[in-house]
Amino acid sequence: MKSGTLELIGISRRFGQTIALDNLNLTIGAGELVALLGPSGCGKTTALRIVAGLESSDAGVVKLKDRDVTNLSAHLRNMGMVFQSYSLFPNLSAVENVEFGLKMRKVEKGNRRKQALELLELVGLTTQSKRFPHQLSGGQQQRVALARALAIQPEVLLLDEPLSALDAQVRTNLREEIRRLQLSLGTTTLFVTHDQEEAMAISDRVGVMSNGHLEQIDTPDVLYNNPASTFVANFVGTMNHIPAEQQGDLVSIFGKSIRVKNPNGISGSVSVLVRPESIEVSRAAGSGNAKVITRSFLGASSQIICQTPEGAVIQALMPSNGSGDLHPGEDVALSVMLSEVLVAHV
Repeated sequence: MKSGTLELIGISRRFGQTIALDNLNLTIGAGELVALLGPSGCGKTTALRIVAGLESSDAGVVKLKDRDVTNLSAHLRNMGMVFQSYSLFPNLSAVENVEFGLKMRKVEKGNRRKQALELLELVGLTTQSKRFPHQLSGGQQQRVALARALAIQPEVLLLDEPLSALDAQVRTNLREEIRRLQLSLGTTTLFVTHDQEEAMAISDRVGVMSNGHLEQIDTPDVLYNNPASTFVANFVGTMNHIPAEQQGDLVSIFGKSIRVKNPNGISGSVSVLVRPESIEVSRAAGSGNAKVITRSFLGASSQIICQTPEGAVIQALMPSNGSGDLHPGEDVALSVMLSEVLVAHV
């Protein structure tokens, strides 16, 4: 299957007084899966629609394999698209839906039926090939939509919140299926979602967007462990805001001095960002710096909610087999297991 490098260069878009995209620059390598992640209204879907040719930009260039496709009609861009709402033709069977794009491209009937059946086999729907959309579950309909998008051998696959209408277990299964197909076919893919777990689970890189800007784009590991801004830190995963005192490049948290990643010359009271799994909780028998409020068993791990004498509520995530004696009301000692921390800058 063909695939190519996709570039968005200086893309801007306004809707009246609302800035949807502000000088967006993004490059997706051939065969790479990149997710755009962010809250509603951040510009991620507008960016995808501009790539697809369903929306025009006010400024900027869209390139595919170094070819300027900015003003090219959607049907000439050789891109496959899967929508949130499936958008299957209700009067066509599953195999006929998959064949549709090939039929529009004048592919001979026998060949297009063969290709469509092969794709339905890839997505595990061989036995449902003659069923109509109303006879399929939501997950099965989305698999048909995915097969239809891939049937035309697109240079780029565009996925617009494709799993948000499905229940949790089906979403998990289908996102793994999407990743398996994308890797096996090597299709350059842009995936738009507001679900961080979804984005982090299947992407080569994740771009976090806010108010039309790309705040950071990195591998899931780097994005989670080294957020470039307070917005990214708060949006990706769970984050504690812990009151602390900063002096120069050091901050004092629970009596321990830790280096600051982003000091900016601040001194005085600050809020430090620390993930729950980086908080250590131990019994203190009356000499601690917090009390346990609740312990929630989550299987292999447990969530411990604590409160300091100053009223700060702090969440920790610990292995369940080491936290069974941390009961509500227990005096505990909290510490941060990091060599560097991020200070929240407003």
